[in-house]
Amino acid sequence: MRFQLLLFLMTLGITSCAQQSIPKVLQQLNDDTVDYISVEDLHEIEAPLLLDAREKEEFGVSHLENAVWVGYDGFDINKVVQQFPNKEKPIVVYCSIGVRSEDIGEQLKNAGYANVKNLYGGIFEWKNKGYPVYDENQQETEKVHAFSNYWGRFLTNAEKVYDK
Repeated sequence: MRFQLLLFLMTLGITSCAQQSIPKVLQQLNDDTVDYISVEDLHEIEAPLLLDAREKEEFGVSHLENAVWVGYDGFDINKVVQQFPNKEKPIVVYCSIGVRSEDIGEQLKNAGYANVKNLYGGIFEWKNKGYPVYDENQQETEKVHAFSNYWGRFLTNAEKVYDK
């Protein structure tokens, strides 16, 4: 998928030539197939279904309150359809910054979900703006899984974790 291509490009150092930011990375890597929602506007939606498209280890370190882990590499649209049959409910998908969540959002839209948004900047932007995240025991934490040194540079307001 697109994520593997991204890892390959980072390995070659292509993206390290210019100063990167979340907006620049999203502009380069996303196709705008899923509408974004800002962290501020997320608070305006009444009871959205929050789907975390990161890997289980990342989710275990911290996640948004009441988020449901759906993963990325092992994402199964059939499980989501079974668990959440209401295709009109507002859904917000997020990952670290919004790349993986766009892929999952596309699958949700293709499965008939009508109100899918991609959290702009993901959990990194959420935490960078001072909003709380919760660990696997539902306790507020300052820790966020930063995925790698490359991605971790976009996380500026949290304790970075690379391994659980």
